[in-house]
Amino acid sequence: MLRNKSFVKRTRKGNIVRTVKEHYLRDDIICGTSSCVHPVCNASTQPKPLSPSPRDSIKWKRHYVVPDTNALVNHIDIFERPIINNVVVLSTVLDELRGLSMPTYTRVRAILRDEERAWFVFSNEHHRETFIERNADESPNDRNDRAIRTAVVWLTKHLKPLEITPVMVTNDEDNLRKASDVAACRMDELLGVYSEHPELPDMMGSVNITDRKSDDVWTGYDEHLSPVQVQAGLKGGLLVQGTLQIAPYNYLEGSVYATLPDGTEQRVLVVGRNDMNRAVQGDKVAVQIWPKAQWRNAPSTALVDEDEDKVPSVTEEPKKDDGGSAKRVRRADGSATKADKLDDPAALDTKLGEPTGHVVGIIRRNWRSYCAFLDPNFTTRNARASNAPTTVSVLAMDRRIPKIKIRTRQADSLAGQRFVVALDSWPRESRYPLGHFVRALGSAGDKATETEVLLLEHDVPFQPFTQRVREDLPAEGAAWTFDAERDQVVSGKRHDLRSLDVCSIDPPGCTDIDDALHATRLPNGNFQVGVHIADVTNFVKPKTAMDTEAAYRSTTVYLVDRRIDMLPELLGTNLCSLMSNVDRLAFSCMWELDNDANIVSAQFHKSVIHSKASLTYDQAQARIDDSAQHDTITTSIRDLNMLAKKLRARRMEAGALTLSSPEVRFRLENDSQDPVDVELKALKETNALVEEFMLLANISVARKIYEHFPDAAMLRRHPEPLAQSFDSLQQALKPLNIQLETGSSLALAQSLDRAVLPDDPYFNNLVRILTTRCMMQAQYFCSGTLTPDEFRHYGLATEIYTHFTSPIRRYADVMVHRLLHAAVDRDAGYASELTNKVAMAEQSDVLNHRHRMAQQAGRASVELYTSLFFKGKTVDEEGYVTQVLQNGFSVLIPSYGVEGIVYTTSKGDTPVLEYDKAAHSLVSSDASVSIGLFQHVRVVLQVDDSPVSANVGSMRRKLLLQLVEPHVPGLSLTETELSAIRATKPTQRSEAQIIELVTTHPEQVQSI
Repeated sequence: MLRNKSFVKRTRKGNIVRTVKEHYLRDDIICGTSSCVHPVCNASTQPKPLSPSPRDSIKWKRHYVVPDTNALVNHIDIFERPIINNVVVLSTVLDELRGLSMPTYTRVRAILRDEERAWFVFSNEHHRETFIERNADESPNDRNDRAIRTAVVWLTKHLKPLEITPVMVTNDEDNLRKASDVAACRMDELLGVYSEHPELPDMMGSVNITDRKSDDVWTGYDEHLSPVQVQAGLKGGLLVQGTLQIAPYNYLEGSVYATLPDGTEQRVLVVGRNDMNRAVQGDKVAVQIWPKAQWRNAPSTALVDEDEDKVPSVTEEPKKDDGGSAKRVRRADGSATKADKLDDPAALDTKLGEPTGHVVGIIRRNWRSYCAFLDPNFTTRNARASNAPTTVSVLAMDRRIPKIKIRTRQADSLAGQRFVVALDSWPRESRYPLGHFVRALGSAGDKATETEVLLLEHDVPFQPFTQRVREDLPAEGAAWTFDAERDQVVSGKRHDLRSLDVCSIDPPGCTDIDDALHATRLPNGNFQVGVHIADVTNFVKPKTAMDTEAAYRSTTVYLVDRRIDMLPELLGTNLCSLMSNVDRLAFSCMWELDNDANIVSAQFHKSVIHSKASLTYDQAQARIDDSAQHDTITTSIRDLNMLAKKLRARRMEAGALTLSSPEVRFRLENDSQDPVDVELKALKETNALVEEFMLLANISVARKIYEHFPDAAMLRRHPEPLAQSFDSLQQALKPLNIQLETGSSLALAQSLDRAVLPDDPYFNNLVRILTTRCMMQAQYFCSGTLTPDEFRHYGLATEIYTHFTSPIRRYADVMVHRLLHAAVDRDAGYASELTNKVAMAEQSDVLNHRHRMAQQAGRASVELYTSLFFKGKTVDEEGYVTQVLQNGFSVLIPSYGVEGIVYTTSKGDTPVLEYDKAAHSLVSSDASVSIGLFQHVRVVLQVDDSPVSANVGSMRRKLLLQLVEPHVPGLSLTETELSAIRATKPTQRSEAQIIELVTTHPEQVQSI
């Protein structure tokens, strides 16, 4: 049955057009029940996931759950629990979800794909008996509610022979009242059926929780502007927009990178809870900038954990001066009152700081689930009946997230635990956001629990691969072998390079070998050089379940003790891995290079190789250094090394940057995987050898795919850093007569080479570490979305760049392989997504997010193992000051590669050191001691070893740093305290039990 819908709309040019939309209604839509005897359902071959024996209850007997849209939006955490199965999702609800909440829609779709969950989409909008027209006086929402009730009525009649009742779940009172002719209930009533899961009611969320006391004069946060007002303000240049980023050391300081009314892009500070106005880390916000006289000049204050010490108040009211005029007064939390905006033109003559503003509207929330723990002070200050619902405060592991109020019956059992919470709302009358309990994770301090926490906090998909993904693996499994006919060597589509002396060079223990190399001397005196990359796309075909999962994961994540793979292990560490002495499929980039490493010609083709050796960096270096070795593999490595040095020299001349970061590796005990030693990671010539040829391959491939796909090439850019990002660093270098030239990457590279102190060999490395922190993030992008002038990779000093060399662990490289194959083989088919720049741009956003989260997860893993390593130990070490804050300074310990804060105040007392703005340093009251950037200090390192849940610091694995030198009375440790510390001997473990398991992946230039 065909129905036509016609409607009119206005085009962008202002024209009115009539659109006719065809809507097909059918009689052959099934109910989804596997045992349904209705002729239509019985004859259908479509999947029928709903069980004939669903959950039984006293009220509804055997029943299916039919949630409305609001039930899914508000309680998706509950519906994701495996216990909630046999659910019918109406197409009306699914369509509403897509427009109302895309994250919820995506989560529902994920459940629907899981065959074990027994969820089914009933297409009521296309069923002839359940489709309804919208009445003339009916709102779209009321029409959809009626469509849901209509579908439940039909399902009730249809399922009656099976004695199964569809139960509509809604918290909409009006919808519930109108559903008198069907089984319907509220969410809390449904959860009564699952009495064996008492934690489910805690997941319903908290409502109407306020924390205002009777004598509290605080009037709440400012009202947010409406979306219409926000858009008008942005269009009129009165507001700016951007994503709120909270400082990692100061949860009361945020910033937004925004385009100011004068057209410049700059950071806008948002300081204090009131000016943040209920915005949370990651929210896209609208900001009103304060008058220039109120812009801030001082650096960040490094606040301690919320509730661990005295948290600044937000209740101070505006004060009046003698003339009675209201002035904007900074509250104790650093925020501004709304008293006035100081429009006096004379005020603009003062020395300006950074633009500062306050949030006036939320454009898009970026709330997610947060790993958290119960406020350690809760159990000592609350008396309550056991298992009674109690309002408690929880603190997120992410320091940037404010306290969250939840209501729970599990307060006692949650003490000392890690668990997941979700945000529900943040009313203006509540100091803190309201949320609900999602699920428990485990005991704080447990290594497995802490690892799961860091994976969840960094949005790393780590669940096992599904059966649908595993079905896309080769049927032969590990027994798969190269076949010349099947793999297109016979047809000439794939080149046979097994006779070449190919080898791989990787870190020790590497099993996912992406790349291999070779170099052969040609009769004309030049070199044939090949970079051979695992041919992952031979196994991962477009639009398969495996490809979809790889695109979702986007990258392999490396932790200290494990690897979270992007691809199933059979591919990543076996069939695709270019291990030695087996035939493996590859995608080869082959050059002819002259003796000065200039490219004479380049070719790209699918190939099969037979690696002759799988070497570590140390083993390859030993071959270079051993003059007695002259075999073909060693000769090849020496030739590669010679050419790599010339390539590197040319890159440096062009302005490529050699940056740095603290690089650490742990030695882990064989049985427990506990860290027993930590050391800095040393780089050898062979590291640079591999890096140079990977860079050369990436640049060559970028040029090739851009030539053939100018609007749809997957590229990688590194924007030029903002000049003001270097201001603090430049100010600190000035007394040392060192100036960083930031006009170009070449000028910066040359000035970094000159930034040396003869008596401090580590100083140049330290400057490079701090320069790295001034850089912008590199990004994947689709070539059709930017102009060629914006393609440049600043750090590598190249006009075009991509990632081609690691398809086992990066999905961007998989996309590039497909583009390259289409570029070099006219007969190669490729998915339409490769030429759809909108789809490519959307995937680029996913790649950038996953890449950033993977890096942060790796660092968090290092921090976790650093905490485990220092637990029970006290170490006295030298370090360098890397950041100056108002009430503390950051110290980098080169011998361990760790960094932490030394606080100059504690428990709200008067600061021992005062901040000197002119010198950007901390100075003692008598000016006898000054602490500034790059200064040598001695500190004692130890982990807060208080009992678990004793305080916020112990729950957040805080690394404590205490100053030893220079000696500051009231701050530095005394000789007596030092003597007691040095008398403590750390437990020694057997070196025979120690193995080197995993090394962290440092931030090298090629990953910028």
